[in-house]
Amino acid sequence: MMRTVVLFICFFAVFGCKKKDDPKPPEQAQLLFPDKNSECTTGVDQDATTSRVTFRWQRSDNTDSYELRVTNINTNTVQTISTPNTTSSLPLLKGQPYSWLVRSRNNQVDNTISSETWSFYNSGSRTTFAPFPAEILTPNMSEKVFKDINNEVTLSWSASDLDNDIESIEVYFSEQNPPTDLEATLSNSSSSLKVSVVSGTTYYWNVITKDAEGNATNSGVYTFSVL
Repeated sequence: MMRTVVLFICFFAVFGCKKKDDPKPPEQAQLLFPDKNSECTTGVDQDATTSRVTFRWQRSDNTDSYELRVTNINTNTVQTISTPNTTSSLPLLKGQPYSWLVRSRNNQVDNTISSETWSFYNSGSRTTFAPFPAEILTPNMSEKVFKDINNEVTLSWSASDLDNDIESIEVYFSEQNPPTDLEATLSNSSSSLKVSVVSGTTYYWNVITKDAEGNATNSGVYTFSVL
């Protein structure tokens, strides 16, 4: 009898008191539409200046709700909406460039995670388009990096224009924020540049994309530190 009781206590200790797994943070949502670096022509007219655009993304694991965040690139005006669904719509000005992302949330944890950021033009009366702001690829924002054997770090980006008429890329790079030194003016096909750096120093840089119509867009300022 005593042996049975002992076995029961051991069983209860192992299985009855097993701790529940901690809730998992949400996974990153994958964007679907509007397409990256495109002109969105599916907006439903609201009036002469506005159309309602529907956004879609894939469902992500461990996610209870999503926050859609849409920014007018020209005015920096931000619209947000929360939804448990993988689609939502917002009224947007016609002929304006926008960027958008989706933030995943889990009600049981504080962690959130954002999707990639995509850009597009909302269709309107425009016949020419300014370039999209260059997408910074490396170094990542606030990344700590090692210089190479030549005491250099490679900056890289991706530039896009619906008209395919990018004429030049200007790279500003310095220890000041915002960067004040024009490091190089490059051809439209350029997507990287090596810059000289010093260990223990923080640098700031941005990319200005210019097209044949005289339009120019700014990537925004990025920073990195050299180890």
